[in-house]
Amino acid sequence: MNAKELRKYFPILHQEVNGHPLVYLDNGATSQKPIPVMEAMDKYYKAYNSNVHRGVHTLGNMATDAYEGAREKVRAFINAREAAEVVFTRGTTSAINTVAYGYARAVLKPGDEIVTTIVEHHANFIPWQQAAKATGATFKFIPLQEDGTVTLEAVRETVTDNTKLVAIHHISNVLGDTTPIKEIAKIAHEHGALLLVDGAQGAPHKKIDVQDLDCDFYAFSAHKMAGPTGIGVLYGKREVLERVEPMEFGGEMIDFVELYDSTWKELPWKFEGGTPIIAGAIGLGAAIDFLNEIGMDNIERHEKQLVKYAMEQMREIEGLTIYGPQQDRSSLITFNLDTVHPHDLATVLDSYGIAVRAGHHCAQPLMRWLNCTATARASFYVYNTEEEVDVLVEGLKKTKEYFGNVFS
Repeated sequence: MNAKELRKYFPILHQEVNGHPLVYLDNGATSQKPIPVMEAMDKYYKAYNSNVHRGVHTLGNMATDAYEGAREKVRAFINAREAAEVVFTRGTTSAINTVAYGYARAVLKPGDEIVTTIVEHHANFIPWQQAAKATGATFKFIPLQEDGTVTLEAVRETVTDNTKLVAIHHISNVLGDTTPIKEIAKIAHEHGALLLVDGAQGAPHKKIDVQDLDCDFYAFSAHKMAGPTGIGVLYGKREVLERVEPMEFGGEMIDFVELYDSTWKELPWKFEGGTPIIAGAIGLGAAIDFLNEIGMDNIERHEKQLVKYAMEQMREIEGLTIYGPQQDRSSLITFNLDTVHPHDLATVLDSYGIAVRAGHHCAQPLMRWLNCTATARASFYVYNTEEEVDVLVEGLKKTKEYFGNVFS
C-alpha cells in the first residue's frame, strides 16, 4: 500500500488550513493517528472500560488482557526476549528519567563517567547532566564530525573504564543521522558500561531489534509512531532492569507493605505504579498492528526516498542551508533560509497550509554548535508524498521572494 492509499486512514489530513490543502510535515514532533488506532481506544472506553490487574470481573479481565496484549505486541515489535522487559511509561522523557533516577543517581559516584553527545534532545541530555551534578560523576561528550555525526573512533576515544553509562540517540531529531548503535554497544560493554538509546525518532521509522542492537535500554514514544500521546516504552534487559529502582510508589507496584518497609512486584509492574495508561497502551498496540501491516522496511524505504527527493529539490533554492549529513538521512530535513528567522519562515509556510517545526528543537547545545539560535524542520512519515514535497519547495520559494521584496 503506497502513501496515497494510506492517507484514507488519516482523516485529519483531508482538510484545508488557511484556504490550502493541509501539508503536514511536523511528524518529528508528533505523527497523525489512523482510524484503527482511534477505533481501538474508542472500543475500550465504550465496551470494556475497567481497571487492570485488580478486579476479577469480566470487564476487568478484558481490560487486563488488552493491556498485557499490547505489551506483547511491543515486545514482538522490538524483539525483546520477554514481555517483562517492556515497561509502559508516559513517553520517552519519562522512560529516560526512570533510568536516570532509578539507576544513575542511585549508583554513580565521583570518578564515574556518563558519556553522551551535544546532539541529544534535552530529554536525553538534562537527566544525565543533573545526575552527574547530584552524584559528582563526570559528564563527557563524544566529539562530532563537521556534519554533526559520530564516528566509532570518537566513541572509542571517549569511553573509558570509568564510564558507567553511554546515552545516545538512534536517529537525531535535528540532523537526521542514524547512529551505529550495535557497534557503540560493543564499545560500551567492553568497558563495563551500560548503553541507553533514545529511540524516539528510531522506532517510528525503522525496524528495531533490541537483541541485535544489544543495547541495555531503549526508550520511545507512541505518539511519534501513529499511536496516542501520553504513553511510551522503556525497554531494558531483565538483568539490568532488576538493578533499577522504581521512581513512583503506590498501588499496583507493591508486593508487600509492612509498617517500616515494603517490597515491589516483579518486572515490569514494579515500574507501573497507580492506574496505568490503559487506553494509551491499547492504542499503541493498534498502531503497531497498523505499522506491521505496512512493514517497517517499507516505511524506512519510502521515507528515505522522500527525503532524497526533497533534498534534491531544496538544494536548488539559493540561500537555503541544510544541516547534518547530506547523504543517507532518515525521515527529516532541518534547514534555514537566508536571513529569514525560522519562526517567520514557518508562519509564512503555514499561510499556505504547510506545517513545519521551527525553533531549537529541544536541542540548544546543538544549536550553539551549529551557530544558530533556531532552525526550521520538515519531517516526513509514511503518508507523505512527493507532491507534498513540491508544495513545500514552492512555499519556500514564495517565502524567499516575499522577504526579498520586503527588505529590498
